[in-house]
Amino acid sequence: MLYHLLPGLSDVHIVFNVFRYITFRAAGAVVTSLLIAFVLGPVIIRRLRRARVGQVVRDTGPLTHLEKAGTPTMGGVIIIGATVCSTLLWAELTNWYTVIALISLVWMGAIGFLDDYLKVVRGKPRGLVARYKMVGQWTFGLALGAFLILRPLSPHGATATSVPFFSDLQATFLPAVFVAFTGAVVSGSSNAVNLTDGLDGLAAGLTAIAAATLGVFAYIAGRVDMSNYLGFFHLPGAGELSIFAVAMAGGAIGFLWFNAHPAEVFMGDTGSLALGGALGVMAILLKAEFLLVIVGGVFVMETLSVIVQTSWFKYTRVRYGEGRRVFLMAPIHHHFEKLGWPEPKVVVRFWILGILFAMLAFSTLKIR
Repeated sequence: MLYHLLPGLSDVHIVFNVFRYITFRAAGAVVTSLLIAFVLGPVIIRRLRRARVGQVVRDTGPLTHLEKAGTPTMGGVIIIGATVCSTLLWAELTNWYTVIALISLVWMGAIGFLDDYLKVVRGKPRGLVARYKMVGQWTFGLALGAFLILRPLSPHGATATSVPFFSDLQATFLPAVFVAFTGAVVSGSSNAVNLTDGLDGLAAGLTAIAAATLGVFAYIAGRVDMSNYLGFFHLPGAGELSIFAVAMAGGAIGFLWFNAHPAEVFMGDTGSLALGGALGVMAILLKAEFLLVIVGGVFVMETLSVIVQTSWFKYTRVRYGEGRRVFLMAPIHHHFEKLGWPEPKVVVRFWILGILFAMLAFSTLKIR
């Protein structure tokens, strides 16, 4: 909004010219999102407590988690609200990158909100049936893939994507395969963050790291000089996506103020599905789907631990008549809890891993 209103006043005073610059607006977006989360947090937490929207904790997990029962959930609306408001205030609203990113966040958040509502308010333990949740995720992903083919945002071809560590190599899909690929990326990313959201502050901190990292790549992609020098896809207009990315990072950090151990509120599926879906969509828009595997390395690790645990358990049950486990508990953050690591130690060490994966992602800009 400010981008459309204030630069026109540069004739009045030159200071209004700063609103043309993405770096200035990105800085404003992250601070605004952080402050909105600080303001919204206490209000929403009070309302959730008043409505008795409390987390249901099953006795199959670590025993230390039983004391978390009744903690307000659905707090993801804090992050979504902060991100949307900040982006609307600072970003270029006629930019397709901005519009698609905002729609993805709200769409996935709505799916998660419905899931949380059915579980917590309506008392249905399963929440939204898994296949319906997947339908919602895949519908958006497939629609996004079809849209990008019909209205390409990239001058490099609608179905082409970059390959990390290679400046002169790109992967090009058949149109139908590309559409299916975008569906898989959106759904996979959304569910990966959802699986990671099991400890106080874990998903929020990792999301902030991943979003900020993608924000840097968005800024690079939007600048012809930097993208050409670093061998990264130049995507005209993609720089605006950095404002959305850092706004989401700011919202996640603001939410972390209330979600740090011991958590006053959980993000629930409302937050985890929305944040994961938005990360996947940003990667698709930046032609960085494979890079997302590095940026979100901890999310990938968490997802693989569940796949390995489930697959091995089913195989050994058929093979030996008794299911066996690879990890003490999956996702893998619970495995370390079972080993005796305190919850805050698991969270901080996973954050460190998240930062290391982000550094590895940045290294792909020069190792080519």
